[in-house]
Amino acid sequence: MKNTIYSYFANKKTLAISLLLLTGAFASCKKDEQDQNAILQDGKSIVITDLAGDTQAAMGSGTPGKELRPFYTFLFRLRDQKQIWIRNAADTAQWLKTNDWDLAFTGPYNSEIYVNDKDYQYNPGFGGAAKSVVIMLEQSYDSVTQAPSDEALNGSGLTKIGWASSANSNGWFFYSFNTHIMQAIPNRTYVIRLPDGKYAKLQLINAYKGNPPSVTDLNWPAPYYTFKYYVQQDGSKNLKTK
Repeated sequence: MKNTIYSYFANKKTLAISLLLLTGAFASCKKDEQDQNAILQDGKSIVITDLAGDTQAAMGSGTPGKELRPFYTFLFRLRDQKQIWIRNAADTAQWLKTNDWDLAFTGPYNSEIYVNDKDYQYNPGFGGAAKSVVIMLEQSYDSVTQAPSDEALNGSGLTKIGWASSANSNGWFFYSFNTHIMQAIPNRTYVIRLPDGKYAKLQLINAYKGNPPSVTDLNWPAPYYTFKYYVQQDGSKNLKTK
């Protein structure tokens, strides 16, 4: 009986210690996530964390709780952070050919991003009302303090921000065919001239939940987007945020 009682309390103690360690680990992860997000703040930029994309779609079969189908597109409006879903023909007719969005997150895991451009035939906004242009700068976000000349922007030729097939391409992430994991490329900033003539800069940071510095688990929750941007409201090319 004595041994039974001792064993009972020993097991209770072990369980309590395990729960305490688990709670501590969870708190540490949350703190790391908070610290990571705090680093992104500069007092001027808008920081978006864990914006959920189409988390119900899957590229391959046999993914529990997900559907094997193309990922629904979502639109994003810079001025008020509105997310707009395009799931059917009615959504397409209502939104795509309007000025009511700035970025379209399309393709696998919503990883292919377009600015709203009425002139490019493969753009979601083709034939619509908006004309945006975008250029990629191989600079850190903070170091981009001035938008390039309009001549440079007009000659950019960048039509989509997506997968970087090589180090020389304009994409925002590398993709491994071995691990099937996306990894954002550091020191790439996208400068956009919006339809109203204002200039903005954009950094795409992560597609995985919690903005982890690295991902090794193929089943890490995705897509959950972390990105930051700044729109210069006075119409000038000044993009200094620090």
